[in-house]
Amino acid sequence: QVQVVESGGGLVQAGGSLRLSCVASGNMFSIYGMGWYRQAPGKQRELVAVITPGGTTNYDDSVNGRFSISRDNAKNTVYLQMNSLKPDDTAVYYCSANYRANNYWGQGTQVTVSY
Repeated sequence: QVQVVESGGGLVQAGGSLRLSCVASGNMFSIYGMGWYRQAPGKQRELVAVITPGGTTNYDDSVNGRFSISRDNAKNTVYLQMNSLKPDDTAVYYCSANYRANNYWGQGTQVTVSY
């Protein structure tokens, strides 16, 4: 069982920045596939960004060029740097760890972007 805990959400004005953090338990973190997802009210959960164990990244078109995912294996942590935030980025952001074909989810952290 992998425990996943997100932090760093909050309220920010449009054009501002936030950095989300996600800590995943276990001594095999370096081989976890990690991802950030988000779910806005009334919408389905959607992929934001992923990073492979080897460091390859992929982004949804809506955040490409504004968001950056990274990982620090020594700290069992993955980050999501969010710049040039827009009101449409408002959502609960979830972190996911993929290990041995299982996905483990955190409880989510709220990001609210005001006009």
